[in-house]
Amino acid sequence: MLQAIDIVEILSAFLVMFAIIDITGSIPIFLSMREQGKSIKPLQATLVSLGLFVVFFYVGDAVLRLFSIDAPSFAVAGAVVLFILSLEMITGREFIKNEVSASGASIVPVAFPLIAGPGAITALISLRAEYADINIMIGLVLNLVLDFVVIRYLDRLAEWLGAGLIYVFRKFFGVVLLAMAAKLFAGNITSMF
Repeated sequence: MLQAIDIVEILSAFLVMFAIIDITGSIPIFLSMREQGKSIKPLQATLVSLGLFVVFFYVGDAVLRLFSIDAPSFAVAGAVVLFILSLEMITGREFIKNEVSASGASIVPVAFPLIAGPGAITALISLRAEYADINIMIGLVLNLVLDFVVIRYLDRLAEWLGAGLIYVFRKFFGVVLLAMAAKLFAGNITSMF
């Protein structure tokens, strides 16, 4: 059956995904990674994120079952990664060894869990109950285009914001990221048992 493109559904899906992905809130995280010498490739990060979203949108339950992983376990694992990132931002110390790889930080932690994290993947899948698949996918792609632009022009955004404001944002969003990790962890840990 052919699905109709609906601007209202696209806008709604875009706004839901924008709020959860929160790419603008991730600017201090990206800048912190850059200062640690981790490279971020905008195109690679957004394409990997798109791939993750599409796979989980259409076959997410089957993929998790293939590895005998339930959704709460997946969410808790993402929460742990977000927790460690938040501690790095708040304390200014590096807890995860900076391993040099061809992808830098583009895949982990940028594509997953910062862009295509458990919360965003869960939200994307839940939108299927409300909207047509085509409209959700268009809203998602628009979000990823915005993500690409933000990551691509990160240095210009940094210049525009200034070092002092970025420092304050980094500490503030470190605490926000810590709270998000705690909420994701607390909301899913009991479901694992």
